[in-house]
Amino acid sequence: MNDQQEYIRQLEQTISKFLEPIEKIPFPIVIKALTGFDVLLFDPSLKENKRLLEQLSRAAYLAGRKASQEGIFTTRPNEAGNHIEPFVIETLNQIGLKAGRPISKSGKKRSAGYPDIQIEDKDGRTIYLDCKTYNLETKAQSFRTFYLSPSEDPKIVKDAFHLIMSFELDIAEKQGKRVFLPVSWQIYTLDKLLVQIKHEFNASNKELYVKEALLAEGRI
Repeated sequence: MNDQQEYIRQLEQTISKFLEPIEKIPFPIVIKALTGFDVLLFDPSLKENKRLLEQLSRAAYLAGRKASQEGIFTTRPNEAGNHIEPFVIETLNQIGLKAGRPISKSGKKRSAGYPDIQIEDKDGRTIYLDCKTYNLETKAQSFRTFYLSPSEDPKIVKDAFHLIMSFELDIAEKQGKRVFLPVSWQIYTLDKLLVQIKHEFNASNKELYVKEALLAEGRI
């Protein structure tokens, strides 16, 4: 084996190792590294946290009830999470919390990406909330449902609690269409979450559709 072949062999081995997922990374460490801000530990035994949890629980119930009355019309349970966010924001504000779309580092309101909702309680504390939906068949499955990507304009701009509000959905028929109806809700803290990073290669359309690579074309 010559030097060039050995170099290629070592390069292939190195890239192969680089592409292996890194698992069990504490979520608070990821947030700190990406944004510089801390994920606060949510201690439910503290008086102020008990009050906050009661408010969030009330909002979850009211949002789920209203969404169940109106129905969520979408094709998949996971997509229903986007549709339930307006119900959650509305009820959070109704019960006395200040809630809306997160304001990013640049001062813009952004809906895409983590987290879905930014909340401020009466004590001036910030809570980042993500909304999720599932049915009993998908709750225990291992496919990825939580995503967090690095951003030049992050939506996380404060030390805060990071929580998930999830809704179990049932399937029914309404107005001749399949509809998802919330039947239960849960609130989870993310301060104990372990995540993984999975590397990938990617390319843009500009890089894909180059003249030098074109083999054939035609019009229809």
